[in-house]
Amino acid sequence: MSMRDVRGLIALAGLVAAVFCAAVPLAHAQQTANPGVRPAADTLLPDVTVDAPRQRQAADRSPSPVRTASGTVHPMPRGTATPPPAVAPSPHVSASPAATPLNGNAAPAVGGRLGLIAREAPASIEVVGAATLREQGYHTTVDAVKGATGVSAGDAPNDVGFAMRGFQGNQVNVLYNGINIGPTGFTALTMETFNLDRVEFLKGPSSLISGQGAVGGTINFVTMAPHTGPVQNEAFIGFDQRGTFRSGFGSGGSTAIEGLDYRFDISRTKEVGFIDDTEFKNVHVSGQLDYRLSDSFRTFFAAEFKDYKAKPYEGTPLVPVTYSGANATSGIVSGTKISAYNGSDLGAVTIDGRTLSTNYNVVDGHKTIKESWVRSGFEWNLSNDVKLRSQIYNYNASRDWYNNEVSAFNADTGRVDRERFFVHHNHNMVGNTTDMTWNGSIFGLSNRLVTSVESSHTDFTRPGAANFPGDSVPLVGFDRGVYGQLGTQLQTATIDSVALNLEDRLKLTDTFALVGGLRYNPFTLDRNSIDRNGAVKSGFPYSKSWQPVTGRIGYTWEALPGTTFYSQYATATDISADSIFILSPTQNLALSDSRSYETGVKQLLWNGRAEWTFSAFDIARNNVYSAQAGQQLNLAGKVKSQGIEVAAAVRPTPESKLWGNVAYVRARYADYDLAGGGSFSGNTPPNIPAIIVNGGGSYRFLNPGWWPVELGFSVRHVGDRWSTDANTVKLNAYTTADLFAFVDLPKVPMFATATSTRLALRIRNVTDRRYAAWSDPFYPDQIFLGAPRTYEVEASFKF
Repeated sequence: MSMRDVRGLIALAGLVAAVFCAAVPLAHAQQTANPGVRPAADTLLPDVTVDAPRQRQAADRSPSPVRTASGTVHPMPRGTATPPPAVAPSPHVSASPAATPLNGNAAPAVGGRLGLIAREAPASIEVVGAATLREQGYHTTVDAVKGATGVSAGDAPNDVGFAMRGFQGNQVNVLYNGINIGPTGFTALTMETFNLDRVEFLKGPSSLISGQGAVGGTINFVTMAPHTGPVQNEAFIGFDQRGTFRSGFGSGGSTAIEGLDYRFDISRTKEVGFIDDTEFKNVHVSGQLDYRLSDSFRTFFAAEFKDYKAKPYEGTPLVPVTYSGANATSGIVSGTKISAYNGSDLGAVTIDGRTLSTNYNVVDGHKTIKESWVRSGFEWNLSNDVKLRSQIYNYNASRDWYNNEVSAFNADTGRVDRERFFVHHNHNMVGNTTDMTWNGSIFGLSNRLVTSVESSHTDFTRPGAANFPGDSVPLVGFDRGVYGQLGTQLQTATIDSVALNLEDRLKLTDTFALVGGLRYNPFTLDRNSIDRNGAVKSGFPYSKSWQPVTGRIGYTWEALPGTTFYSQYATATDISADSIFILSPTQNLALSDSRSYETGVKQLLWNGRAEWTFSAFDIARNNVYSAQAGQQLNLAGKVKSQGIEVAAAVRPTPESKLWGNVAYVRARYADYDLAGGGSFSGNTPPNIPAIIVNGGGSYRFLNPGWWPVELGFSVRHVGDRWSTDANTVKLNAYTTADLFAFVDLPKVPMFATATSTRLALRIRNVTDRRYAAWSDPFYPDQIFLGAPRTYEVEASFKF
């Protein structure tokens, strides 16, 4: 029997188990609805009263919170050795501890299958909840990511790119409801955050949790899920001065059918870019049904659809200072450059002030993406000590890029050389995840063990350009033109993957626990490539299999109530040559391996009104390939990254909030020798700033003589970054600040059904700082600018 047959049987077994287990309890379904409330544990600085850490109980060897099949977390009461024989709760029904300023009581899915809360995990974990997404004005997923400690990203409407802990692009995994669908470079979609319940971050190598690619860390976007209790509705509408329009409606709660809860959300966005004739439109629809069939069995069904259309911004060319003259800008970029596209010597470079809003894309350029998700699964408490969970899913995406993507200034001609790029994706993935949790003891010591099996099959077709039309245009005042003639070729990839996971937490004492896990993840890639004439290219088709083993081991020690020290060793693997979907037979088909040492402390203090975390890490990634101009890759040896991260939040008074985080990283190449001589060893990878600082605060005037008003601010500082491995062009450091004001209105006849109405006013980048936000190493002659000052107004309602 082949490996592929084994994978197929495992996937089929998971599906049969799901269907069988869903059917058995139906005949005896009997359940009384449990009214609940939506937890506050997902907010950064929640408007709730929080309690001080409870004193440890001598007999406390209770398991930590358990995540449901849909990814929702439900803590078990402290002081109980095993979970109570209650119904697997519906999402957002929570007996959880009160929210804390940094969400240390949240138990994110990205933290692992053990369901540990953030303070119990031997890793750096952050959770940004729905309330924080709204309060901070994180409209898009890119906005949300940049608020986390040490995370940098570009600005919409260009393609998504994330960086953390010294690594970027496909070395940062992006999950959707805990599922990895492929390399971040083309699967990460800019979307409205209204449909999201939270965004979770796990820092550092984490293949144990999210599979291949998680070197810098993992980001998990979690959609809204049902709660048990009265129906709650919410809606919003917002605008900015450039013509951006946002709106959304959500509803959830218990239905008239006993045991059936629902959640439905729809949002629509049209964001107008700060570059001429750029925008993106996104419609996002998501929904979920939870059905409690008995006291021990719950099933769910979820569906989601996204429709994304963009006129993207593909970058602004670097220009010689001598050419721009009086139009040369300062403070955006610096350094010298020889064009990687046309070979001309640009000398000292700048961004020409006349091009700050110039669109170098062709008029018919576009990017379109349609995504659909279907997920279904169950939770079954087989006993007080054993829980079985299973989920099946299907993901489908159609993506299309049709743009001018190269804009390189030619010092010899004084014009901008352009080149087109086209690619289309048909991406389909089916999979199953089944896990079982045992809560028990070993020699009288509390122990939790989770075993899981994951199986997935991916079909990927990639019609792409076989020719790359190009032209040259003046730097300013030109006809943008159209794409032109297109010739195509075809690439295909099929990926079959199985993962066997084992995770365990053993409490050696009431305050000291060992936490670890292993992942065995054999997978096979089948690739083919056909030229424009229908002939199979040299070296194709080919097949390659890998069998990586990754894991982590660490400890947590609650030295004092509310104060936890931790350390861990973790590993990860990923495809060394950029993306598994576009590998060629001549590239290095070995896996890159990474390891990380991390230690830190997490503390909740001041009667629960303040919380802070500290972490220090050392990461090394071996067998590294690095992106170069023209879609080429260079063997780059290894990358070493060391750094520290600090995050803190405090509520000095019930009306005030303060928060901030600082990250310092020193990332360097090693053994990076160039084929033609020379070396980049000691250089910093692109888009990696040495320091990132975020901070902010607000004050709520409860009775100012009219309506309650909250005033606040946030500040972001990003240090210098390099645009390429050569480290000759610097994206200069920048600092931006936002101001906001919330006005809460009383009930008025116009909105008689609204229990809460809020008007929000926001000024982004209040100083109108012009800065470089991101660079694409594949296109090193251009950079992406950051958004200028923007004025926004928004109205939101709950009813």
